[in-house]
Amino acid sequence: MNRKLIYVVGGILIALSLIKIGLQSRQPSRASAPPRDTAQAADTLYTRAQELEKEDKSQAKAVYQDILQNHNDYAEMDAVQKNLEQLKLDEIFSGSEVPGKTAFHEVESGDTLIKIAQKYGTTVDLLKRNNNLQSDVIRLGQRLRVWTGSFNILVDKSQNILMLKDGNDVVKVYQVSTGTNNSTPVGNFKIVSKLTDPVWFHKGAVVPPESPENELGTRWLGFDISGYGIHGTIKPESIGQQVTAGCVRMRNREVEELYSLIPMGTAVTVVD
Repeated sequence: MNRKLIYVVGGILIALSLIKIGLQSRQPSRASAPPRDTAQAADTLYTRAQELEKEDKSQAKAVYQDILQNHNDYAEMDAVQKNLEQLKLDEIFSGSEVPGKTAFHEVESGDTLIKIAQKYGTTVDLLKRNNNLQSDVIRLGQRLRVWTGSFNILVDKSQNILMLKDGNDVVKVYQVSTGTNNSTPVGNFKIVSKLTDPVWFHKGAVVPPESPENELGTRWLGFDISGYGIHGTIKPESIGQQVTAGCVRMRNREVEELYSLIPMGTAVTVVD
């Protein structure tokens, strides 16, 4: 599905209003087209951003943001959005220093990846990826790069989207499925459980992870409200619709990415 989502840095209400405007304009208007000079300006910016990706990724991000905020009729908006998302994820997953977003931890006696992750409010998966670790083994005196950004999640049921945010900055927008008849609860929640290859307890039956009927997919991120959470799926074709029993459903590869990033206690806001 073609998505046109406008990224903004600011409050939730501003982000939502702009994103909805972008989604409502997914199909190009037949009645009018953007002025030629405007389209050419956007093309020039897009070309420049692609060049900057090889030279200065932070500047490339700023140019992509400019296009998203000021050229929302641009024909290549979907590619702009995806490129910007990938740059933000690359920055998070890299081992480089990002002022205000990273710290470097020197391994001390008694340290484990779990303890370090808890100390900084991150995940073991992200620590391992940031430092190219193939196992949980760390050495005394080893210097580890730690992502210290503050992730939170916003789910918009009206658009069936989930936004991963770092503070107020939108990192990535995922298409999801939500509850039939608007059954996904609205409010502020927290992630209180994380499971890999979860067992599905359904109507008194225990459905193992390997079962083709296990509708939870490969990951479970449970809310602090019993029975609700974010999970994978065995029905990727249903993504984008209100078809679940109340949970937020994602494609398996995408929920695995989200799972690797967000720690226990991550705030989740669900809106109509």
